[in-house]
Amino acid sequence: MANGPAAKLIAQNKKAHHDYFVEDTFEAGIELCGTEVKSLRGGRVNMKDSFCQIKNGEIFAYGMHISAYEKGNIFNRDPIRPRKLLMHKREIQRLFGLVGQKGYSIIPLRLYFLGKWVKIEIGLCKGKKLYDKRETEAKKSAQRDAERAGKLA
Repeated sequence: MANGPAAKLIAQNKKAHHDYFVEDTFEAGIELCGTEVKSLRGGRVNMKDSFCQIKNGEIFAYGMHISAYEKGNIFNRDPIRPRKLLMHKREIQRLFGLVGQKGYSIIPLRLYFLGKWVKIEIGLCKGKKLYDKRETEAKKSAQRDAERAGKLA
């Protein structure tokens, strides 16, 4: 028997793992209206250029594009509006202290349903330099070549 409801992935920010080193991850709720949830059920979201900021002790996600629900008419909201994330105050204060250090950012990594709730996984990230990106790509390429050679043998 499972320990609680299974998570159903809505969207993943693949660019985040390419551009950043993910130091730590946190789970947060996200404040949405009804038509946004219906649009998410259809998988109509883009997290590519999204980021999070802490203002007045609250954390917000910016740049996350949730497309308007087709049948939502007047109830649709702005697709790229800032969305409040729901976390404990201590977690937000801890993140605020860590973001104050040089080079750290808060980046949304995944968006998923946990039961009936929409959750977002955010990562405390440090930016990669160009040579770090090349090194990561070289490691992936070498691993693919090794797997290919293993299948042939």
